[in-house]
Amino acid sequence: MGRQWLQKKRELNANKRAKVTTKLVREVTVAAKLGSPDPAMNARLAVAVEAARKASVSNDVITRAIKKGSGGGEASADLALVTFEGMSPQGVPVIVECLTDNRNRTAPDMRALFRDGQFGAKVMFFFDHLGMIEATHATAGLDVEAVAIEAGAQDCETGETDEGTAARFYTDPKDLDAATAYLRSNGWSVVQSEMGYKPKEPAQLSADMRAAHEAFLETIDDHDDCHRVYSA
Repeated sequence: MGRQWLQKKRELNANKRAKVTTKLVREVTVAAKLGSPDPAMNARLAVAVEAARKASVSNDVITRAIKKGSGGGEASADLALVTFEGMSPQGVPVIVECLTDNRNRTAPDMRALFRDGQFGAKVMFFFDHLGMIEATHATAGLDVEAVAIEAGAQDCETGETDEGTAARFYTDPKDLDAATAYLRSNGWSVVQSEMGYKPKEPAQLSADMRAAHEAFLETIDDHDDCHRVYSA
């Protein structure tokens, strides 16, 4: 029985890795579709390619994804970014961004996942739509606020790391690429660079309600078409 359980765990881990790889490749495709197919000229594409490589995605797969996004492959990308709004069963505003080639498949799936919440509830006003950059630097104790000013970011948060400095920078939408390029050229390792939704006020939940809410978000994130989930 123990070996059967171990094999099942391995299968689950393999499936999880496959989903992560699919999403990373999809991000490369979309970044190439939204900008230049040259990572040197497209900061978001450079970040997506770097993330894919760190996850051991092969160069051939990355190259095909870029060609698909730029229209240079055998089949150009027919992916659309579709945004859904709603309330979780715990009454917390949630925004879900999906990358899909079939809206008629994705929308009913999302509705089913929200069956205990309120699918379609208008919650955009609870969030600010901003450029978001997550990055780390090998040097500890950097003045993140000063870096944000130099990069052209409007706000920042300092994260936790065992060594070095970790931060999240928030920019105006038009400044996202320039801020990303600045950080990359000044020794920062950019983990993520994209448009996203920042809650204006964090939700106040008990520990049990928070755990249930996070479990709900995880079920959405596990959907193949889910790109990002944002929650207050």
